[in-house]
Amino acid sequence: MNLVINSWGAFLQKNGELFRVKTEDRVVEISAKKVSSILIATSATVTTDALKLAIDNNIDVVFIREDGEPFARIWHSRFGSTTEIRRRQIEIANTDAGLELALSWVKQKLDNQLKLLERLRATRTRKSAEITSYIEKLRTCRQSLEGITGTVEERRGTIMGIEGSAGRIYFEALSFLMPEQFKFEGRSRNPAKDEFNALLNYAYGILYGRVERACVIAGLDPFVGILHTDNYNKKSLVFDIIENYRVWAEEVVVNLFAARKVLKEYFDRLHNGILLNKEGRAVLIEAFTRFLDEPVRYSGRNIKRQEIIQFDCHRIANRLLEREDESE
Repeated sequence: MNLVINSWGAFLQKNGELFRVKTEDRVVEISAKKVSSILIATSATVTTDALKLAIDNNIDVVFIREDGEPFARIWHSRFGSTTEIRRRQIEIANTDAGLELALSWVKQKLDNQLKLLERLRATRTRKSAEITSYIEKLRTCRQSLEGITGTVEERRGTIMGIEGSAGRIYFEALSFLMPEQFKFEGRSRNPAKDEFNALLNYAYGILYGRVERACVIAGLDPFVGILHTDNYNKKSLVFDIIENYRVWAEEVVVNLFAARKVLKEYFDRLHNGILLNKEGRAVLIEAFTRFLDEPVRYSGRNIKRQEIIQFDCHRIANRLLEREDESE
């Protein structure tokens, strides 16, 4: 399970082999053996004994900002596998093999978006024609990813251009499906300009933490990207790999609006945007955690959605090692 601390002034400490969380109105104790990660989303006090208990049990402690973006992580300092993986990761970053891998992630992202719009169309028959129009436009973008030519750098630019065009179509479709008072004008960040993006940014932030953790466990270097180029202190590979899972956050947020579970009171107004407040974070975290914990059929097995990320990162690492073997 993921232990989420979202109450201001909470106190996290160790009690034997248990984590004890104290808030104003209750005390909860949870076995360290049942916790896979700890997410601290508000001002809280954490003892060093609790941190050592987490490290001893391979539990990462992630701190996130008000907008959901992770800003720090406490974990052991070991990569989860051989250095050959990271060496090969660096070697293929600017090669045809690397671009082929990155292109597969972008294709999967657009396929996920198409499937979500098709599911939404099935339950919104009165808007079927408009949704179909968006689906056709998005499908055209997906088809244009086939047969791209040019140098690695030229193809990388083409892929990112198509991805950007597809994203504008996709989010225009999602805005069209929002209740009138919650429609929005495209993506916005730091801070969000509307309620939809405030929720989505926070959900993405949770995913960033999950993907980074999975990369490290699999022996991948989060900072060595393939599609997203390297910048100082930018976790480029996390931005690459997360594309496969963004649709989970989008589906949860869309469904919260569809179920009328989003209230204007869940947001704090800033001079240049809005932020999700404590009440809003609690609603989103509960819904997203439940969604990630749902078992689905994947690669011939029943697996929780959140475990798919780790499964895929190990598969990427193994693919890199296989290419290493082929080159010898």
